Amino acid sequence: MDHSQRYEHKKYMKIQDEQILELVKDQSTLNNGFKLLMDTYQIRLYHHIRAILNNHDDTDDVLQNTFIKVFKYLPKFEGRSNLYTWMFRIATNEAMTFLNKNKRKNEFLDEVLLDGATGKSFYQTEFDGEKIKAVLNNAIAKLPVKQKKVFSLRYFEEMSYKEMSEVLETSVGALKASYHHAVKKIESYVETIHIY
Repeated sequence: MDHSQRYEHKKYMKIQDEQILELVKDQSTLNNGFKLLMDTYQIRLYHHIRAILNNHDDTDDVLQNTFIKVFKYLPKFEGRSNLYTWMFRIATNEAMTFLNKNKRKNEFLDEVLLDGATGKSFYQTEFDGEKIKAVLNNAIAKLPVKQKKVFSLRYFEEMSYKEMSEVLETSVGALKASYHHAVKKIESYVETIHIY
């Protein structure tokens, strides 16, 4: 996505957010507002949470908890940040609460890792897009939780460091350092797979 496309996308999302907020203000259009919010953000929030938890069932549970909180607090949303940032902060907090509660920081049960159970190695099949994606997912899974969050927001969500700073409540400098370390670790992992 180039600069002009990113600008148009942000403009579109701002209009979408304004429409959502307008709908949820009125009891008669509240359900329509929540439906539009789900249609707009459910997939993006799922991928954000999945990048942290790396497990489909856990991600679904946390996503449900996230939307419960969003629905509960949306009528009180003051607009000090944009809606996207506000919801990503809730999703991040819910994911971290889940990790802390379940002590799963070192468990990575992504379906991608289960591919090894079939007995196929990367070297037995041609290296296609799915295999590259699998290697990237495995590399991300090995990152510390903080670096995983930062990498996911920057790489997949294309968030600016300023937006990430609002979501994660961390300084821009610290985020840049975390992203740099994450990229270096991913590059090192990929090199061990001999993907190049």
